[in-house]
Amino acid sequence: MNSTNGNTLTLGVVGAGAMGRGIVQLFAQAGHRVRCFDAAPGAATKAVEFALGMIGRGVERGRLSEQAFEVIRGRVLACAQMADLADCDVVIEAIVEDIEVKRTVFRALEDVVAETAVLSSNTSSLTVADIAAACRHPERVAGLHFFNPVPLMKVVEVIAALRTSPQVVDTLSRLVSGAGHRAVVTADQPGFLVNHAGRGLYTEGLRILEEQVASPADVDDVLRDGMGFRMGPFELLDLTGLDVSSKVMASIYEQFQHEPRFRPSSLVAPRVAAGLFGRKTGGGWYAYDGDTKRAPQRRAPPPPVAGVRAWIDPQASGREALGALLSGAGAVLTDDAAQADLYFVQPWGGDATGVAVALDLDATRVVAVDPMVPLEKRRTLMLTAATSTTARDSAWALLAADGVPVTLLNDSPGFIAQRVLATVVNIAAQIAQRGIASVADIEDAVKLGLGYPHGPLSWGDRIGGTRILQILRTMQAETGDPRYRPSPWLVRRVALGVSLLTPEATRA
Repeated sequence: MNSTNGNTLTLGVVGAGAMGRGIVQLFAQAGHRVRCFDAAPGAATKAVEFALGMIGRGVERGRLSEQAFEVIRGRVLACAQMADLADCDVVIEAIVEDIEVKRTVFRALEDVVAETAVLSSNTSSLTVADIAAACRHPERVAGLHFFNPVPLMKVVEVIAALRTSPQVVDTLSRLVSGAGHRAVVTADQPGFLVNHAGRGLYTEGLRILEEQVASPADVDDVLRDGMGFRMGPFELLDLTGLDVSSKVMASIYEQFQHEPRFRPSSLVAPRVAAGLFGRKTGGGWYAYDGDTKRAPQRRAPPPPVAGVRAWIDPQASGREALGALLSGAGAVLTDDAAQADLYFVQPWGGDATGVAVALDLDATRVVAVDPMVPLEKRRTLMLTAATSTTARDSAWALLAADGVPVTLLNDSPGFIAQRVLATVVNIAAQIAQRGIASVADIEDAVKLGLGYPHGPLSWGDRIGGTRILQILRTMQAETGDPRYRPSPWLVRRVALGVSLLTPEATRA
């Protein structure tokens, strides 16, 4: 089997859709000979023309010489029949997600290519072993999962099925790296790595909506503006299409034997049935004018009231910063709870009602502010089940006095940011626990494939493993839901006081 160390390989791409033509472009630019085949007449020619057109933009912009472009053009070929792939060192299948169709293609490829050729599938949801089972030589079959648009999404999952040769994994990893993308190696498990790790954002966002804690726009605002996500879960669902995302959520849940961490939401099916898929249908969780999201209506904060007496829980982790903010807004801070108009609490994993009861406070005057969300970015104000309108408006006015936006929530264990981040970290910890991918690959795959500002385990370190564990255990105790049970990976590292990035000790 050919190496990719400085060698030009001959690559075959089966499938001329958006993914196939992106793969053609990526590897043609990287200096390989590329053959494209599609069963639909003329499709391969169109895909090659599209890929070369995208590469040709580099000439127009002065980043690529005419001579270099002509060399690339000479290395790319549209094939009229599968037999034209006979000299390929690696073949990448990028066709419809149908197991029988893929098996038929792989059986046909084995009759065409040499026994030393690597066969790979761009499947996003099917088990690679299930595809390889149709082949005489399953050891040369692996998954090679790209993300759209292929040239811009700088991560590729190399999926090792149970019978895949380590040499095949190495060859594909070096092929991807040589094209300037990050190859992350993952076991042949549901969702592989990126889609698996992304479940926390989607499922917890939907759970928050189910519980009527906040609106889709509120959830997205807190996670995007407050925590640095590129997009919130409902914006992402509208972008990818709920018709597509709903199938992925259901598939991963089913394939993981109904694991509670991946439980889909009952809110999804009615929206799919109604055709509210997102941007492509003009409406989803948001309304759209073309690709432009219509701004949801926002309520203006109430005017401030001078002289409001505020008490802050002495145990609040953000007490000093919150006190400075409230004082600057005109509140009078008091250490005497009996004299206060407002009680500010900052629970980790718990809800405002629980703190009010535990501290024997008048729940009509209790409000909670999330200590996880930086106060300079956004304030998250949570009410108890009994908070009065007067207390709500007074707290809202104080928190909004300097112009930083405030998001109001109904009572919930873990606010928005805490419960989503703890879930994201916990799922990543369990991926590491199961050996689905290495810590380094988990970190890079999530940053590059999902666009999170930090890898999930390093993000857990930033927040503090002890805090993450506290949030999960409190939420599990308050809800009784096993979806929040902590991963042993997380529990052990917190107990030892070591980083969540610490890999398992190797067995001699």
